[in-house]
Amino acid sequence: MKSLSVLSVTSELFPIIKTGGLADVAGTLPFALAREGVKVVSLLPGYPAVMRALKRIETIREYPDLFGGAARLVSATAHHVELFVLDAPHLYDRPGSPYLTPDGRDWPDNARRFAALGRIAADIGQGEVPGFIPDIVHAHDWQAGLAPAYLHYGDVPRPGTVMTIHNIAFQGVFPADLLYELGLPPGAFTMDGVEYYGQIGFLKAGLRLADRITTVSPTYAKEIQTPEGGMGLDGLLRSRSKDVFGILNGIDESVWDPSSDKALAATFTRDALGQRSVNKAALQTRLGLDEDPDTLLFGVVSRLSEQKGLDLVLAALPSLLGGRAQLALLGAGERMLEESFQAASIVYPGQVGCVLGYDEELAHLIQGGSDALLVPSRFEPCGLTQLCAMRYGSVPIVSRVGGLADTVIDANEMATASGVATGFQFSPVNLTGLLDAANRAKMLWSDREGWRQVQQNGMAAQVGWSGPARRYAKLYHSCLDET
Repeated sequence: MKSLSVLSVTSELFPIIKTGGLADVAGTLPFALAREGVKVVSLLPGYPAVMRALKRIETIREYPDLFGGAARLVSATAHHVELFVLDAPHLYDRPGSPYLTPDGRDWPDNARRFAALGRIAADIGQGEVPGFIPDIVHAHDWQAGLAPAYLHYGDVPRPGTVMTIHNIAFQGVFPADLLYELGLPPGAFTMDGVEYYGQIGFLKAGLRLADRITTVSPTYAKEIQTPEGGMGLDGLLRSRSKDVFGILNGIDESVWDPSSDKALAATFTRDALGQRSVNKAALQTRLGLDEDPDTLLFGVVSRLSEQKGLDLVLAALPSLLGGRAQLALLGAGERMLEESFQAASIVYPGQVGCVLGYDEELAHLIQGGSDALLVPSRFEPCGLTQLCAMRYGSVPIVSRVGGLADTVIDANEMATASGVATGFQFSPVNLTGLLDAANRAKMLWSDREGWRQVQQNGMAAQVGWSGPARRYAKLYHSCLDET
């Protein structure tokens, strides 16, 4: 295959700016694609954290008035990633997260902020940046959803376009009267364009107008084409089913490597698991748990929300903690869940420890020190924590949805006997299902040789980016064959 150039359009990119799994994908996939002959340059908004991280900044183009203020497009590098950054202080130079005010509300001008990202992506795609004309513009989630639209409605030749759904629950829907202000032609406001139930749908626009659609696991690709999983977009996705592809995410195996991870109290390998006990003891001490190598230690690293099934973990605690079990939790999210887990650490001293917030080093220690990791999501496009868990010998206990179903092999009787199990799955996603899986895990825990086999199976699983990158490269080429 001939080499390709790709513009990746994303609202976050690890390690520069991160709120979720999108950042991990956008930050890691370019390196894997380089090994497939694909050159990727990423386009990011110029948030304060992004501007601080940049090196070798070169102004490429000036915009006297971009949705209400002056802006410029710069070329730069950060953490060895090639970037274009849209430096528009009136849109991005503000406190809070990329999407929310400091008090947790959507920024009222989010439509303009991310339309600007799509507009500049289209300019780059149309060859308006000297020295870089992408073969493909790859848009990630609703924040980049107008990039395929601006390219579609342009009057010049365009590159191929790919739209990736990382979570269909977030769609970017805004009032119809913004159409003119966003620079979209009147003819775009149709069912075959950007119109979505009388409003402008950013994600809907990308799904309708991109050449190819991907999402982050094969099972999720099927789920989003159903009324239950499509969240209003299932009909559109079914109509384009031949263009919808599920490609599993991977993890950065250089970052998630238990043999060299400095965040661990002790490193270890698949063939030398004994040192995991040092991490378990360190984790128990860090979270105020009773130091006991024989207790089954469940871990949670998650956003605290009902979507992630953390209310089920709360409801399960009395049974979950029975028989010398513990819970180590790291996460943040819905206030009720945060307060409830804090209260649980008081009700169950020495058995429940929780840290509210985001702590990358502690996340690694939980993966390297817990015996099993709970991921009871009600829906999960792909999930990365279960991949990290397998890599670190923490046996995942997951709901049978989305990418969780695609990546974990349930330790049923047949799979255990065949020596291929990597964790536990449960369905339906309710309290009974979770407790059934947890109880099966407790039974296996009493068979330490059986438990070790499941750990080692998980650690041998292919969880990196090499396979997914090959599939993306193939998809890009197929896209070009038709444009």
